[in-house]
Amino acid sequence: MEPFELIRSDTKAPQLGSWNADRNYTRSIVRPTNAEMTAIFNADQADRRAKNIDWSKVGPADDQRLARTKELLAEGALQSGDDFEHAAFVFQHGNKPDDFLQAHLLAMIAVARGKPGAIWIASATLDRYLRNIGRPQVLGTQYSLPKDAPVTQEPYDRTLIPDAMRKALHVPTLAEQEQKRQRMSERRSAEKKP
Repeated sequence: MEPFELIRSDTKAPQLGSWNADRNYTRSIVRPTNAEMTAIFNADQADRRAKNIDWSKVGPADDQRLARTKELLAEGALQSGDDFEHAAFVFQHGNKPDDFLQAHLLAMIAVARGKPGAIWIASATLDRYLRNIGRPQVLGTQYSLPKDAPVTQEPYDRTLIPDAMRKALHVPTLAEQEQKRQRMSERRSAEKKP
């Protein structure tokens, strides 16, 4: 939220309510949510919920969604926390480090505009950005499924961020991540069996 300064007046005008001089007050800003951005986000997520994802179709659709989202941003058409959170997910599915960095910034704007749950996508986009510039992820949100190897999160610097910070960022703890990695590996092994 963007704070603004309130000044107490000595006027005898009717009061809007009680005033506590020791409290900080913030204004509530209502920003419209862009219906087109919501539709783009819903399509992005629907493609990823399909039972058998056809990446030969999803990839080009992702490219189109990203291009249109960039246009909406350039036009100033995105205003609400929902808009910026939705845009962060679309950029997260981009192709290059700049897309992932922009996704991170969009998620931070979403948090600032009243979407605290967007802190998770902010975390995931940071990890994806780091991995794509040749650095290890630091929160553990990114899993890789190499063709003939176990599911992995590497490269991953598990020592930089304590679990208390992971929890604050809505990211599973190291132990929870390891359980998830093992479940993913088991499910993958089961799928490969004839």
